[in-house]
Amino acid sequence: KFSPRCTMRFVSTVALAAVALTSSTVSAFVSPSSSITKASISTNLKMSEVEQPDVSAYMSGARAEGTENYVMQQTMVRVKDPKASLDFYCNVLGFKLIMYREFPQWEFNVYFVAPVDASTIPEGEDERWTMCMNTPGCLELTWNYGSEKEEGLVYNTGNADSTGVSDGANVKGGFGHIGITVPNVYRACERFKEMGVEFHKSPNGGGMKGLAFIKDPDGYLVEVLPQGKMVPEAIDCMGVAAEGGAGYKDNSK
Repeated sequence: KFSPRCTMRFVSTVALAAVALTSSTVSAFVSPSSSITKASISTNLKMSEVEQPDVSAYMSGARAEGTENYVMQQTMVRVKDPKASLDFYCNVLGFKLIMYREFPQWEFNVYFVAPVDASTIPEGEDERWTMCMNTPGCLELTWNYGSEKEEGLVYNTGNADSTGVSDGANVKGGFGHIGITVPNVYRACERFKEMGVEFHKSPNGGGMKGLAFIKDPDGYLVEVLPQGKMVPEAIDCMGVAAEGGAGYKDNSK
């Protein structure tokens, strides 16, 4: 089996679910060494009155019988222009195209990208398939022929988005984002800014400090998290100060 080796680790789960935040919740994301005070973080936050489920049992014990070798292999998103998407995921995020398949009889192609070293990708088509199917956290980019000719955005991102909706109303979507982790969020975001990447949230934007959201060419959100403790810096790449912020926003609404 193949294990991705890259400083950017792909996270295919939808993190930071839409729950009410408490001061302790936010503090859990901030390193004790940060200059950001708990008092400033707690401003305008209120304790949640929602009863929280006990999920501790799901963190222990063996995997369910018969699932020991299951792999969380992919998340699929539809893309308007495969070249633009591959440029973003391979040149901006550092992924590599592991495998692709063309289906002209059904007028669509699929492209599997993942954070792996190019030297680990086999030359043979069958070997690339085997690698892809055993690599956790791949992203499958699906291109339906002709979408690249449409005007504007084509696919709904699931985040209070009206794209593709006949009445123009925002959709309360279930899909939120994909995510990567990096050694330093602030340095990564400086690079993203220099490359012209669109930000949805810079590292100091909003109430949660030290994480960011950027957009891919289709408007899908990509969360950028640190691989270690979350340590906010005073000013981020967009000139936003770490002190203050409007708090958490539910992007599904």
